[in-house]
Amino acid sequence: MKAVLAKTYRKPEELEISEIPVPSPKENEVIVKVKATTINDWDWALVRGKPMVYRLLYGLFKPKKPIPGMELSGIVRSVGSEVTSFKEGDEVFGDTSQYGWGTFAEYACVNEKSLLLKPEKMSFEDAAAMPHASLLAWQSLVDIGKVSEGMKILVNGAGGGMGTFGLQIAKTFNCQVTGVDSGAKLEMMKALGFDEVIDYQKEDFTQKGVLYDLIIDAKTTRSPSSYIKCLKPGGKYITVGGSPLNLIRLLLSKIIYKDRINILGLVPNKGLDIIVDLYLEGKIKTQLDGPYPFEKIPELIRYFGEARHKGKIVVKV
Repeated sequence: MKAVLAKTYRKPEELEISEIPVPSPKENEVIVKVKATTINDWDWALVRGKPMVYRLLYGLFKPKKPIPGMELSGIVRSVGSEVTSFKEGDEVFGDTSQYGWGTFAEYACVNEKSLLLKPEKMSFEDAAAMPHASLLAWQSLVDIGKVSEGMKILVNGAGGGMGTFGLQIAKTFNCQVTGVDSGAKLEMMKALGFDEVIDYQKEDFTQKGVLYDLIIDAKTTRSPSSYIKCLKPGGKYITVGGSPLNLIRLLLSKIIYKDRINILGLVPNKGLDIIVDLYLEGKIKTQLDGPYPFEKIPELIRYFGEARHKGKIVVKV
């Protein structure tokens, strides 16, 4: 099978696409013929081994898992001896990061707990795009933010996967949503339905004097106090990603700001059944950047890392 291999830490465009044997499943795993996969922040970090602190997770000198990729959709080709949830021929999808990586390949070994059955009316591309980004948004807005009718919300990094799903989830609660991203993404964001869009290259939303009930942040580039001053009384700031140093600053700031400052620890696939229902009801849809061919994965990781993508980057395998 073809697979993208990260044998050492390197620039994404230097990744190899090689022929390797199809893996064999353990007792609780299934082999999935991958139909679509996606690019995520973890791939950008894993391939480069940067920030360096992540090497404590990935491997000090080279990646422990040589095949990146953490989201997929596909068809079950075989199952381990203890698998009870799936059978050969089932169409499945999910976020595999809780148990491992390896979705940048034609076949992937996946723990059965990482998968859901794909609805017939959902394309493989939509299914692959959904688990990680939609649940960053859902768990931030609903589980932590306790979003309610008519809230005023700002999403920083709104032109990517999390932001485009976050907008749609917030709109099911009739919220007013402001999106912040680069100027190149603003027209797409307006078309999706953001009530206001801000080009961060021209304006600093923390200096506008506008107050929000919730701020959901995929970038985390400012001091905790700058976010707090943008919140209404009782409002919450929730980060879903950023540099380790900035996340540590936020964690320490909780001593002062308590539950007004929050760092999402994503629980993979938790709530995905609710997202599927919203999709089937036509209340949310995917905003795809792609699908791209498999051979483009190395350069797409760079494309993601430079934040040039609009919506969720999807690769057809």
